[in-house]
Amino acid sequence: MQIAAINKDHIAETPGEMTGGNPSKPINDMEMIKTASALTRDLNAAKPAIYWADFLLSALAGYAALFIAIIAPSLWLAIAAAFISILALYRAGSFIHELTHIKRRDVPGFHAVWNILIGIPLMIPSFMYEGVHNQHHMPKKYGTVQDPEYLPLALMKPYTVPLFVLIAALGPAGLLIRYALLAPLSLLIPPLRRIVVARYSGLVINPEFRRRLPEGEERSRWIILESAASIWAICLIAATISGIIPPAAFLIFLAIASGTMVINQVRTLVAHLWENDGSEMTATQQYLDSVNVPPPATLPALWAPVGLRYHALHHLLPGVPYHNLGEAHRRLIGALPGASSYHEANYEGLPGLVKQLVASTFRRGQ
Repeated sequence: MQIAAINKDHIAETPGEMTGGNPSKPINDMEMIKTASALTRDLNAAKPAIYWADFLLSALAGYAALFIAIIAPSLWLAIAAAFISILALYRAGSFIHELTHIKRRDVPGFHAVWNILIGIPLMIPSFMYEGVHNQHHMPKKYGTVQDPEYLPLALMKPYTVPLFVLIAALGPAGLLIRYALLAPLSLLIPPLRRIVVARYSGLVINPEFRRRLPEGEERSRWIILESAASIWAICLIAATISGIIPPAAFLIFLAIASGTMVINQVRTLVAHLWENDGSEMTATQQYLDSVNVPPPATLPALWAPVGLRYHALHHLLPGVPYHNLGEAHRRLIGALPGASSYHEANYEGLPGLVKQLVASTFRRGQ
């Protein structure tokens, strides 16, 4: 569902130049690419015990804090519990990114359990990302109009930055409409079904992206997950209207779900430099347009969890599971010279990245 999209008409009439990182660097830094591949060959295996422990503890903490936020006797306790719930559920929800990269046989049952505990309750079933995110990693599509997860934010008007974040706050309401209303209606109205599939069935930010319904086994999974999310959304609304669920509890749930989406949108805001004007990019340009926020920074562990703090490295080595990205980063930092392109995608933290993006919109987006 395009709950986080901004119309590209907001791009300045005189587009900014595309740098793709430092223009003095080679178009393809083959030393970096070869070294990264050679040094991390032993890091490509997912460790199921880490996936299960991390995810289940995050989900448990998130729902426990949600329950406390609902029944808390004081406002301050409710706020504190809600904050913890947002962070924990955000971390648990971030595993949707891993689902698109690991094979089902690597962590058996993980896809199904994630959908049962997080995907369906938060109305973000995995089909909303599977079959979409992989296109963001296709070399010929990254940063182009065919990339569902790319907007040239650095070239757009300054007001698009806060708008980009604020739109995410409406995500849960939009998902309720999508699953409780549009999903069942689309079964009766074929033209509406085509619209729902094409425009409201992906966690994307590119408003020009149109999705196709998958075929075969993937289509069957889609239908099962969509049906489950639709039933959940309808029951949630019905239970609230009938008084089974107190309106306050319903609103707290929506507020916490909204909080997870806002944090994710802030992370998305700095996941890339967003400097591409739609042209095809080389592997090095794609890497330099992406962002790592490695240690010693500590806060990225909260706002960019499950390996998302190593986003540039992930684009370089998409097959490395999240729990090995830290080790991969340490190896590359130690092996590659300071002049390597690898070092240029590493940043100190969120404030500097936001400042850089906003400055770019004022400089190039007017």
